[in-house]
Amino acid sequence: LQHPNEYIKGSTLRFLCKLKEAELLEPLMPAIRACLENRHSYVRRNAVLAIFTIYKSFDQLIPDAPELIQSYLEGEQDPSCKRNAFMMLIHVDRERALDYLSSCIDQVNSFNEILQLVIVELVYKVCYDNPGQRPRFIRCIYNLLNSNSNAVRYDATGCLVTLSSSPTAIKAAAQCYIDLIVKESDNNIKLIVLDRLFALKENPAHEKILQDLIMDILRVLSSTDLEVRRKALQLVSDLVTNRTVDEVIMVLKKEVTNTESASDSETVDVSGYRQLLVKTLHQCSIKYSTVAPTIVPVLIDMLSDQDEVASRDILTFTREAVQQYPSLQGLVVSKLLDVFSQIKCAEVHRGTLWILGEYATGVDDISKVLQVIKNAIGEIPIVDAEMRKAAGDNPDDKDLDQPTVVHTVRVTKDGTYASESALSVSKDKKDENVPPIRGYLLDGKFFMGAAVASTLAKLALRYVSLVEQDSSKNMFSGEAMLIIASILHLGRSGIPKEPITSDDYERMSLCVRSIAERQPVIMEVFGKGSREALVGMLKLSDPATKDGPKKSLFRIEADDLINFRQLNVGSDDLGENKLEASLLQATGKLPSQKDETTDSTLSKVIQLTGFSDPVYSEAYVIVNQFDIVLDVLIVNQTSDTLQGLTLELATLGDLRLVDKPVPTTMGPHGFENIKATIKISSTENGIIFGNIVYDIAGSSGDRNCVVLNNIHIDIMDYIAPATCTDEEFRKMWVEFEWENKITVNTNISHLTGFLEHLVSSTNMKCLTPKEALTGECGFLAANLYARSIFGEDALANVSIEKLPDSEPSVPVQGHIRIRAKSQGMALSLGDKINMTQKKQPKS
Repeated sequence: LQHPNEYIKGSTLRFLCKLKEAELLEPLMPAIRACLENRHSYVRRNAVLAIFTIYKSFDQLIPDAPELIQSYLEGEQDPSCKRNAFMMLIHVDRERALDYLSSCIDQVNSFNEILQLVIVELVYKVCYDNPGQRPRFIRCIYNLLNSNSNAVRYDATGCLVTLSSSPTAIKAAAQCYIDLIVKESDNNIKLIVLDRLFALKENPAHEKILQDLIMDILRVLSSTDLEVRRKALQLVSDLVTNRTVDEVIMVLKKEVTNTESASDSETVDVSGYRQLLVKTLHQCSIKYSTVAPTIVPVLIDMLSDQDEVASRDILTFTREAVQQYPSLQGLVVSKLLDVFSQIKCAEVHRGTLWILGEYATGVDDISKVLQVIKNAIGEIPIVDAEMRKAAGDNPDDKDLDQPTVVHTVRVTKDGTYASESALSVSKDKKDENVPPIRGYLLDGKFFMGAAVASTLAKLALRYVSLVEQDSSKNMFSGEAMLIIASILHLGRSGIPKEPITSDDYERMSLCVRSIAERQPVIMEVFGKGSREALVGMLKLSDPATKDGPKKSLFRIEADDLINFRQLNVGSDDLGENKLEASLLQATGKLPSQKDETTDSTLSKVIQLTGFSDPVYSEAYVIVNQFDIVLDVLIVNQTSDTLQGLTLELATLGDLRLVDKPVPTTMGPHGFENIKATIKISSTENGIIFGNIVYDIAGSSGDRNCVVLNNIHIDIMDYIAPATCTDEEFRKMWVEFEWENKITVNTNISHLTGFLEHLVSSTNMKCLTPKEALTGECGFLAANLYARSIFGEDALANVSIEKLPDSEPSVPVQGHIRIRAKSQGMALSLGDKINMTQKKQPKS
């Protein structure tokens, strides 16, 4: 402590913090006190820590430590030294810490970041223990909202939200959170702060305040991270009101326009962002129908974009809007007619044809749709036109293959000029400028032909019912049948890359017969059947499903108690101490949110050795979010002293032992708890195995070894039910390459009962609506979905049946197909299903 090197002094002081022998520390106290006046800040701050730890363990060695540190704090200038001194006063003499804070409360903004963080912690603890102190220090927290440090602003905002629920405080906190999201560059921090805003929204009183700040929340869209934008748009969608919907729609339409001019390097992110914008506009228009006429034209113009997924989302939204708001039918039909020739995706073309065929109800609109279809198909009959083009009889292609001579002048090596001639032949351009639908048909996509035939059949039957002149009826019907017959002829001609399928051929033939015969039953089906099917589908896909959580209304009854904080200081409830809870969570000691019964707690205790082994061992498995803590109890059942007793562990799978347990010595019939932490990197079943080795005191033999039972890590601890749309499910089903097919082998005899048992035992959510599972038809198919804490998706398709002539007690049969992005996920989930499907569900 008297060495001239300040590093040696500081290191010695840090060593003294770990020394627990009062006899050794007592003669060193004068030297430790002297270090408080050293000229190096490294020595002074470690001296404060040494005094702190010594005072906590042996306060008789330095009884005047609080007075000493308080006087030292008033004269200290170094931020780290002031922080350590202030932290010591908080823990040993809180009144002195409060007196110091009160003396410099107006200078808090000028303090260093590390000292400001400690001040926030002190204010929170004081106000939590004594709510009457809140008016004294709330201004200090308000001042720290303007700190230069984002960490201080974040902590101060969380403290303010906990200590005060006044509208002014909540508004200031929300604005600070939004400012942090906009200015912070780390995307992970943006997501964490967005979660705080979601937590604020859960309180109905706070939600009204956030609704007034919705335009500020839209500033978060300036971030380039897709996940941040997704959360921000979800928050905006939840907070939009009738008063702010027009402004929100204006901003979102501007963002949609900006995505069209994005660079190619951002194509992937822009595509996903455009889909999010379309979904948000969709949700806003469904909630507030008055904005739908302003949204639809902007989105329909985007149908010509190359992004097929976004175009499909726009088409889905347009179809739902035109069904729910009949006043938009004329506008939608006219906009789709304008953009039809610019669409580049076959699926979008099919959806557009369906909308045009369903909602073109006027004579003029029907004629325009027919003309648009004729332009998209090109010259009819298609086969004759293609054969003439192949034979070179097309007058437009006469000059395409004529060779031309190109003359150029070059400079030779010696500097002289030379003339060079080259014969150039024009490339065949017969595949350019092919009408879109004609191109699909030539590629063998005759499902498009079936869509065209259905649309023409609807238009023709509707046109016949609207027009009285027989000549007009026959002319329109003849043109429609000619187009369909031309497509049928093309399908069997051998010109397309792939021939027409029998299903498409039968569908188009039926459309021709329907147009020709005009039977009332067929006209009823084409006229109303599709519309009724759409209405039924929209009811099933309504986001406000019957099973979803109902939003609780914020309601205050007339006879509710009124809590006067000034009159009821002692029992003011601030909920749990969030600082303590976060510390316990970080150290893995936070109890589960669920009320664990004794049975569920004991079920996590795993016996590792036998009762007759010289060393008995059992482990309590604590599963945290990304790691596992093994609390292993080891009991010495012998009368000998065991030396060098070591718990040796190894893992199988994506598990990693963080630190090896330290060897220990155990007396006769003694026991000890040893903890081991294991990190998890992916969702799959893992195994922990190992043994206990030890030496017997006084024995010269080999080391003794007790082999432990294996500990199996269950995949169910890391996956949770999740929700996705049908389109996202199909997309992931196609992309995921690992599949595990399981044969159903169970004693459950009821189809729905087996599905419910499967859902409850695998933590997966059934995406198939209940309406589709009702009834008894002897067959059941359902889609299941779950997501792990690591972001991995798990898909399952259940296809089970029961033979119609079988007895009621006969078990169901069928298959379960699991798909996942990783092999371990698919295999682990399959093993879990195999283990649980045979168990009879509890009644």
